[in-house]
Amino acid sequence: MVNINGNLVENSNATISVSNRGLAYGDSVFETIRVINGKIIFWEDHYFRLMSSMRIMRMEIPANFSPEYLEETILELVKQNDLINASARIRFTVFRTSGGYYRPDSLEIEYIVTSEKLQDPFYLLNSGAYEVELFKDHYITSGLLSTIKSNNRAVNVLGSIFAKENDYANCLLINENKQVVEALNGNIFLVSGNKIKTPSLKDGALNGVTRKQILSIVATMSDLEIEETSISPFELQKADELFISNVIVGVQPITKYRKKEFRNSVAKEVLTKLNVKARLG
Repeated sequence: MVNINGNLVENSNATISVSNRGLAYGDSVFETIRVINGKIIFWEDHYFRLMSSMRIMRMEIPANFSPEYLEETILELVKQNDLINASARIRFTVFRTSGGYYRPDSLEIEYIVTSEKLQDPFYLLNSGAYEVELFKDHYITSGLLSTIKSNNRAVNVLGSIFAKENDYANCLLINENKQVVEALNGNIFLVSGNKIKTPSLKDGALNGVTRKQILSIVATMSDLEIEETSISPFELQKADELFISNVIVGVQPITKYRKKEFRNSVAKEVLTKLNVKARLG
C-alpha cells in the first residue's frame, strides 16, 4: 500500500495527475528514511530537513505536519505493509498542487509516502571492490538549492548511466568551480592521516542526515579531526581512505579511484559507531 495525502491506497490503484508539478517541473522535495523494527532512524533530523526543504522551495507547510503526525503516518504505512518487524526504506515525497505552468496557482502541497523492504536490519560494511570515477560532463551548482533533496536529479541520472557504461560502482560529482561535491547517491568523506574532510554545503553538497551524524560522531573521536571544506579532485589520489555516506547503506568505503587503492579502517570504525547511534536513537 501507499499513502496519498493521508489515504492508504493499494499500489495497483495509486495514481497521480498528469499535470503533477513534481513530474512537470520538478516542483517537489523528498526524504529517504530508514525504519528498523518500527523505529524511524534519526527521525528528528529527517523531519527538520524536510521542513527546511519545503521552506526553501516556498511550499506552504500544512498545520497538521507535526513531527508526531508524520511519524504516525509513516509507521502506519509500515504496519499496513507488514514491515513493522523488518527494515524498510521510506520515501516521503512532497509536491505543490497542480496548475499554473511555471508559476503555481497555489503554494499548497500534496504528498505520497511509499515503502519497500530492506534486506539488512542495520548497517553492514561492504568491503568488496568499489571503484569510482569523476563525472565531468555536467556540474552540480554550488548554492542552497543543491543542498536539498529535490527531484531535480538530471546530473545524478546521467552520472549513473556513465558509471554503468564504464563499469564503475559510483561516480563523484563536481561543481562549476571544479571542486568535488558528493557521490551520485551520498556525501563523500576523505581521510588523510588523522584528518577527515567533507565538502561544505556552500560547495553544493547535499545536507545529508547521515553526513550530519558522521560529523557528530567524528567530533567525539579524540584521534581524528574533521573539517567541512572544499576538496580538489587532485586530493583524491593522495587520500588514505575515501567513503560515501547515505541513510540506506550507512557508510560505503571506496576501494579504488584511478590508480589509487584505499583501505577502510576509519570507515569501519565510523560505521560501528553509526550503528550504535542508530540503535540508541
